[in-house]
Amino acid sequence: MYHIHFKIWKASEKLTAAAAGVLALLTVLLRTLPGVGFSANLCFLGVLACLVLLTLSRWGSRRRGWKILLRAAQAGLAVLILGLAAVEIWVIRVGSRNDFDQSADAVIVLGAGVNGTTPSMALQTRIDAAERYLKAHPDIPAVLSGGQGAGEDISEARAMYDALTARGIDPEQLILEEQSANTRQNLENSLALLPDSYHKTVAIVTNDFHMARVQLLLSADGPGRVVQVPAKLPWWLSVNYYLRESFAVVNDLVVRPLLA
Repeated sequence: MYHIHFKIWKASEKLTAAAAGVLALLTVLLRTLPGVGFSANLCFLGVLACLVLLTLSRWGSRRRGWKILLRAAQAGLAVLILGLAAVEIWVIRVGSRNDFDQSADAVIVLGAGVNGTTPSMALQTRIDAAERYLKAHPDIPAVLSGGQGAGEDISEARAMYDALTARGIDPEQLILEEQSANTRQNLENSLALLPDSYHKTVAIVTNDFHMARVQLLLSADGPGRVVQVPAKLPWWLSVNYYLRESFAVVNDLVVRPLLA
């Protein structure tokens, strides 16, 4: 019914409608690309938010109560966006640190998805980074951490083990941790496999976008110092995962503790 009166819409309403159109196009485009499902879903949520704001704005032009609700929705959305933006900036800053040249007492390589027996792109980049670090810093024990999930014929740890030993890494150097199902368990289970004397300095191998959450999840009983060895994805996948990571940080540090 609102298209009839489009010419009398306020500039903010026209801008909101345009934003909804752009986000809808992005949703359709991203749905056609592999590995960026989160970004597609985020754009779709943006479309819904724009439509809700637009509807409240139009209704608010006739009833004061809807206008108050619109202001509350705008304020809540602004707080949410600013909060997530602050987390995102912090995630990017932490992930940009690279300590490759620094030695450590032990290494923990965090798992990611396996397609059957083939490492996903995220896991493959972690394997590549782990290989480079272990060859540059030989004779360091390395825990390969990751259980077996849906669609995986072998554990993530086993996929890393097979790839690294095929590239010349000494099998005696590698410790498999095949029980964990998330990042928190990756860290807790891996540290439990290492003697306390190896906790002074631990190198963490994972993707750069993941480093901030890893730093937060490491408890006071964790290593004294963390050496970051970040693995990088192609830029279009990095954007998707960096966006997702800010939500994951909020989930791990706020939502889960509240529900526990």
